[in-house]
Amino acid sequence: MAVVRRKRRGSALIGILLAAVAIVGFCVLFFLLETGYETFYNAAYPVEYQALVERYAEQNELPRSLVYAVIRTESSFQPDATSNVGARGLMQLMPDAFDWVHMRMAGEEDVTFDDMYDPERNIEYGTYMLSLLLDEFDTVENALCAYHAGWGNVKKWLSDPQYSENGADLVEIPIDETRNYVNKVTEARQAYQSLYGYE
Repeated sequence: MAVVRRKRRGSALIGILLAAVAIVGFCVLFFLLETGYETFYNAAYPVEYQALVERYAEQNELPRSLVYAVIRTESSFQPDATSNVGARGLMQLMPDAFDWVHMRMAGEEDVTFDDMYDPERNIEYGTYMLSLLLDEFDTVENALCAYHAGWGNVKKWLSDPQYSENGADLVEIPIDETRNYVNKVTEARQAYQSLYGYE
């Protein structure tokens, strides 16, 4: 009888130990997965050029999440990026966009389009342009469309009932590439908000 009780106690003890090991193992696995998830997403959505982004986002009254999302989508944080149509730098400004912004900026006479490879000048000009577009078009989606497809195209779309019912909001973006661009920036912005708590 004592032998049977000892066997039962031994089996119960082994069961408890196995359960404890399983719980600890599960906790360790959960921690590793959580850490890996965060590491992956932090690497996928970096916050490079943080001081510059914060300075010019604040100066131009833009959400940091939007600026980071545009940079990630446009150049993947490569300051020397050049598109096949000639856009340059982190925020991929085109020559005509540079000229448009340059005309509106006071005290920047010595800046040239070649300076768009410089991270600070590019972020300064890119955020200023985004700010101008937001002032003009009111919504982030409209501003992103204009950033990608041009101010004139968005004006035309908003005046067309096929694309805008009220002249202020787009119900459809007629260019696939621009629609995909807006979706990518929007998803990236949501990731920056979720990961870093940015506005």
